[in-house]
Amino acid sequence: MIKTMAPSALPRNGFKKNHRPESNIATIDVGGQLFQTTKQTLTLAGPDSLLSKISDSAAPHLPPPFIDRDPELFSILLSLLRTGNLPSKAKALDLHDLISESQFYGIETLMVDSLSNPDHFDAFNLEKSLTLPLNGRDSPSVIATTPFGSVHVAHGSKITSFDWSLRKKATILTEFSAVDSMLAVSTELAAVGATDFSGLQIVDLGTGSVRETLSWENVTRSGSTVQAIGSSQESLFVSFESSRRNSNSIMIYDLNTMCPVNEIGHYEIFGAQINSALPATKLKWVPGYNLLMASGSHSGPSGVCGNIKFWDIRSGNVAWEVNEKVDCFSDVTVSEELSAMFKIGVNSGEVFYADLRSLSLGVEQPWVCLGDKRKMVSGKKEGVGCRIESHGSQVYCSKGGDLELWSEVAVGSRKSSGGGSEARHFRKNVMGRMKDMGGSRITNLAFGGNKMFMTRKDQQYVEVWQNSARGY
Repeated sequence: MIKTMAPSALPRNGFKKNHRPESNIATIDVGGQLFQTTKQTLTLAGPDSLLSKISDSAAPHLPPPFIDRDPELFSILLSLLRTGNLPSKAKALDLHDLISESQFYGIETLMVDSLSNPDHFDAFNLEKSLTLPLNGRDSPSVIATTPFGSVHVAHGSKITSFDWSLRKKATILTEFSAVDSMLAVSTELAAVGATDFSGLQIVDLGTGSVRETLSWENVTRSGSTVQAIGSSQESLFVSFESSRRNSNSIMIYDLNTMCPVNEIGHYEIFGAQINSALPATKLKWVPGYNLLMASGSHSGPSGVCGNIKFWDIRSGNVAWEVNEKVDCFSDVTVSEELSAMFKIGVNSGEVFYADLRSLSLGVEQPWVCLGDKRKMVSGKKEGVGCRIESHGSQVYCSKGGDLELWSEVAVGSRKSSGGGSEARHFRKNVMGRMKDMGGSRITNLAFGGNKMFMTRKDQQYVEVWQNSARGY
């Protein structure tokens, strides 16, 4: 038996009407050229972007929206939306044209993520790609970076800022004769200090104006000069020393409000106590341990001595401490990824490491030499001026004009070291191509985005090292 519909239930053409769902395809007219994509692709631009608004208003019965912009640039940005990466044909276009166009559409963050993502940093494929020239005769004294690759460079009394694409933004004049410490609070603000100028200044890098000045009230009520600056996600750490150099302290400020939160490591120096009350000249936050590394050294008649302290900023107590007398550090750093501290011996010029687990066990001599263990030359300090920094799971060490890359390697079996923990193995690589090696002594190393920044003695520029397979 065949069932039939009543005539009143049939449409005039005799077929049942099929209600099609609303189309997911969006058509856009850019400079007279039509582009089609899905609405989901457009929404990847973000809720506040022009393309997301177009996606919300697109309808099949309406003419495609018209945008009076360059269609060639738009096609590149559409590929960026679809894949998260710029296509190879983007190399034929000017980068700053693409950035300007991405700003118009409200998707510059996608450009940053594609071209300057910290996750794309590749230590073993870095090579010198370009230099950032600086105005004037002063060579850089300190550089500060942001996570996605903006960089601020102090040279003499000036600070020059470059955005994430390394385009020069501004050069400002500060009140300092020379800047000794600087930390990027944001892309627009920096904390700036000097060892011969009282107070830490929060400086607007666009206008040069001082937003705020932070000072430490010491017992003698003299000025307070800045020895080092560090930060965590919530806090700003500043090492102050009194102008009379007889007291020092580390102040902790709220990074958002710049209000003081706590004071740790307050020392008043009296004669022979100087070696145990050295001001911190380097501060580095170790987030996984919730500890602040503070290191300082002093050169006296008996040689160079120093100490490294790991502070619990909540209690104000020292969790771990290492005192340096034999082959004191020329520079020191800590790597959370490697759970180790690294130094360059001021006398030997060798690289040493100390496992953080050995510090927690109270090992008296935690250092293990990674170098050639060559004998120290009497009276000659091989490590003076060397720099050491950690980034990711690698350690970077400058020796004169060359840069060494130290990495931990896995071996078949591990033997116990003297402290009871397993012996670890590190290998050295010399970075750069032959033409990049040598030159003037390296004075600063910093990392931001997928780049490494380097300065050299008496050179009026910043070297930029990037992945050799980069898109730009």
